[in-house]
Amino acid sequence: MLENEVKTQKFVLKLFTEIMIKGSSTRRQMVSQLYNNLLNILRRVSKDIDVKKFSDKLEVLTPVDFVDSVRQILLDTPGIDFVLEATQFNQMNTLDDIKVAVNNVMGKEIVGKSFVVKCKRTGTHPFTSMDIERAVGGYMLANNESRGVSLKSFDIKINIELVHHQLYIVTKKHDGLSGFPMGTQGSILSLMSGGFDSTVASYLMMRRGIKTNFVFFNLGGVAHEIGVKQVAYYLWQKFGSSHRITLTSVPFEEVVTEIFKSTHETYMGVTLKRLMLMASEKIADDMKIEAIVTGEAIGQVSSQTLRNLALIDQATSKLVLRPLCSMNKPEIMQTAQDIGTKHFAEAMPEYCGVISKNPVTHGSYERMEKEAARFDYSVLEDAIKNAKVVNVDEIDKDIQEIGQLEVVDTVNENCVVVDIRQSEDCIKADCETRKIPFYRLKSEIKNLPEGKDILLYCEKGILSQLHGQFLRDSENYKNIKVYRP
Repeated sequence: MLENEVKTQKFVLKLFTEIMIKGSSTRRQMVSQLYNNLLNILRRVSKDIDVKKFSDKLEVLTPVDFVDSVRQILLDTPGIDFVLEATQFNQMNTLDDIKVAVNNVMGKEIVGKSFVVKCKRTGTHPFTSMDIERAVGGYMLANNESRGVSLKSFDIKINIELVHHQLYIVTKKHDGLSGFPMGTQGSILSLMSGGFDSTVASYLMMRRGIKTNFVFFNLGGVAHEIGVKQVAYYLWQKFGSSHRITLTSVPFEEVVTEIFKSTHETYMGVTLKRLMLMASEKIADDMKIEAIVTGEAIGQVSSQTLRNLALIDQATSKLVLRPLCSMNKPEIMQTAQDIGTKHFAEAMPEYCGVISKNPVTHGSYERMEKEAARFDYSVLEDAIKNAKVVNVDEIDKDIQEIGQLEVVDTVNENCVVVDIRQSEDCIKADCETRKIPFYRLKSEIKNLPEGKDILLYCEKGILSQLHGQFLRDSENYKNIKVYRP
């Protein structure tokens, strides 16, 4: 720690470029929304974090103890184009103080490279910004093996800012999520199955600043519900926790049964999608939501040809958005990898959907009308009436309704603690411990010692509850508990 360095980190947040080209009134509204979103999220980390709002940027000052957490939050918050990190020094009263501080922090970065120094200054000082640039540049040139100063063609740009007697040295630059601030583009209802497509489609809507609520149609019982709830919670926590959103669970087993009774096998897939949109429309109406989003991509499966999508859309008067419509599967899977939902999708429990035999790829409007007329819509109405709504931020409490696993805070020799987090580190405990990420848990749990209690561990216990219940109910493991030391 340098003598004048304080234990505070400054983040400078540059706004998404589409925000900056808006009219002044709209821009102010978006900046204010982003400011409020960050206050809402960061105050959960620490009340000592300060957020400052300007017309073209925001600044976040945080104690160094929270730097890693704050950085990740900023990189996952819609509306931010890029994030600058700056190290702070106090009582920088002379050019000598400034040039030594900058060199101590940035000297190693210019070895073997050309560089330039740029300074912004606020307050009254006996020297100008250009004086600072010359003093710092000259000092660093004399004290490091660089390729020299270059004002136009340089390898490294050293950005510093002097605010009265506080010096900020920009040390890192990160690309942000871009998009619009959450809450500036209204609300949407996303059909969520928990697989690759629906999770990526939901993420794209959240990145665009749309408050994304979820609806899922339960075709596979508890296992399906658990899988969808865990990925919904993940998406909310990572990209949308500035706002409260809901997940509506619609029991669709009886609807599927009625499809088998009334619908020709070639039209089952299209019929199922139409019924999902009908139910979504009613739920969206109750929530005063104007649009629905799905994870469909043109031509990916038989129900996603242009003709069949047109047949499906006839079932609703709502706007249906399909952000993946022109993406191919490898692109979708890569996006899932980038945002952290790939392992959720891969570990999603299989469920019994409607698999059409010889599905129609170019459905007939007249035939679809006849098939639809044979369906008993009272079954769909009953499913909507029996739908359950949970706030996504309260999914950990909602787990109790599924069937709470026992939570323990101590261990003994008859236990094995299994750390199911995605991170590489493994919890230490006074018993045998294993590292098995949640997405490998189903395949590797059989390798654990027989006769011992299996204690699942994650940071908040939510994934442990969800996966523990799935293993208990579907794989008949009765000795699973949640470890919360």
